[in-house]
Amino acid sequence: MTSEASTKAQSITPGRMAHITLAILFVMNLLNYIDRSVLNGMLPLIKDEWALSDRALGMLVSAFIFTYMIFSPLFGWLGDRYARKWIAGAGVAGWSITTAASALAQNFAQLFGFRLLLGVGEASYSTTAPTIITDLYPRESRSKMLAFFYVAIPVGFALGYILGGALGVRFGWRPAFLIVGLPGLLMALAITFIREPVRGQSEAVSEEELAQYLKTKLPLKAYFDLAHIPSYVFDTIGMTLMTFVTGGLAAWMPTYFYRVRGLSLQNADLYFGIATLAAGIIGTFFGGWLADRLQKRWESAYFLVSGAGLLLSVPCAIIALTARTPLVYWQAVFWAEFFLFVNTGPSNAIIINVTMPKMRVTAFALNIFFIHALGDVISPVLVGWVSDLTNLHFALLAIMPIVMALSAAAYLMGARHLVRDSERVLERIRTSS
Repeated sequence: MTSEASTKAQSITPGRMAHITLAILFVMNLLNYIDRSVLNGMLPLIKDEWALSDRALGMLVSAFIFTYMIFSPLFGWLGDRYARKWIAGAGVAGWSITTAASALAQNFAQLFGFRLLLGVGEASYSTTAPTIITDLYPRESRSKMLAFFYVAIPVGFALGYILGGALGVRFGWRPAFLIVGLPGLLMALAITFIREPVRGQSEAVSEEELAQYLKTKLPLKAYFDLAHIPSYVFDTIGMTLMTFVTGGLAAWMPTYFYRVRGLSLQNADLYFGIATLAAGIIGTFFGGWLADRLQKRWESAYFLVSGAGLLLSVPCAIIALTARTPLVYWQAVFWAEFFLFVNTGPSNAIIINVTMPKMRVTAFALNIFFIHALGDVISPVLVGWVSDLTNLHFALLAIMPIVMALSAAAYLMGARHLVRDSERVLERIRTSS
């Protein structure tokens, strides 16, 4: 590639439409996580009405994740071949209708079924939306842009807790599902107005090289090559263990403060929601900014920032679960979540930077499959099971800090592979011509 072509490719500046698209996708992701987590803020209400065990409550939380991970590879395959915005829009409409319909559930089996359907809709969106964003922004700013998109996770989770507790206590848990589910239908319409970007258009290659690459057919064996990309493997392991932790905490911390610390359900949801909201916003943006800044000096910074964040979360989580003074344990909750969310932008940017443009939706889909199959599908049920055998305080303290430390180790082990794996992507695009 000539230096002129390289300079032209690297100097592309995202325009107004890119920012509008990012904003629309952010709002959709926000509603995504509100619809996921509103259940968590109402678990004690559902438990009391149907006399459910903690294990059964954990199954309700994990139900949507099961179909979410199962259908993600299918939507990954579709997203690499067809217009991504239509796939994402259909998913938003589907999960919004399913959330609202959960208000009709009259028993455990019916609510479990609605939660299964929720996962199908969310799978189509979560696999496609990040790759649209990465085609709009260059490598040097991807961590920040993905951090903006993924800050919807803590904000959505927090609003889900708060809305679930407030609406559930005031109106009942069934109307709460209806209220939070319907707004998503408006966003399903909004996505029809965005422009589908060219795959790989933000990579540091010339237009001719990209056009030639996009003409090539992707053999089936290329997808199996993901297992031979060390950065992708270590990143997926780290994200799996981190997702195990966040899934367990999201499902059980409001109930923990209600049951163990003696707060009212509404206050437990509110205070934990506020802590999650503040820590998530600050931690996610800080992690994205810090990773992009440090990458100019250390090219493996995405892994280093992710690993350091998980490592620092361990002592904070232990203090949060053992301190007896509210001022101490609420501060510890904030810092534990802050450091957990630091990895959000950089860990997702790693997936993009080490995979080829025509298979990135599938790369995200397979990542989603593994992080949920081995992460938050298991953790709510496992914590609930251990809680039934002992108590909720012991279950959280015995499991969460250990898994946090293992996640940190996986991220730090991946650091030495990132530079080589990222450079290989650009080389393969250029040599395809």
